[in-house]
Amino acid sequence: MGQEQFSVKERTGVRTKEPKEYKVIFHNDDFTTMEFVIEVLRTVFYKDFTAAYAIMLDVHKKGKGVVGTYTYDMATTKRDRATELAREEGFPLKVTIQEV
Repeated sequence: MGQEQFSVKERTGVRTKEPKEYKVIFHNDDFTTMEFVIEVLRTVFYKDFTAAYAIMLDVHKKGKGVVGTYTYDMATTKRDRATELAREEGFPLKVTIQEV
């Protein structure tokens, strides 16, 4: 009997899709203190003081401020943690995410 030959084609171009990104946004209110916003930006979002202060000023002066851009899971986790901390302290801080 003769040997059968097989050829195998391999895919050489592997396509990977980058995950969608989402902005985390803090919204201004009349009750959440500037100091608390800075603290959350430093502890939850790991911003240095200068960056945290600049974002807090955007929130205060413009009504909202973009904290950063993250994958969906990371954005929702950080949003939920920031909201949880605010509620524990009695603040109504509103944190949303928006697809980039």
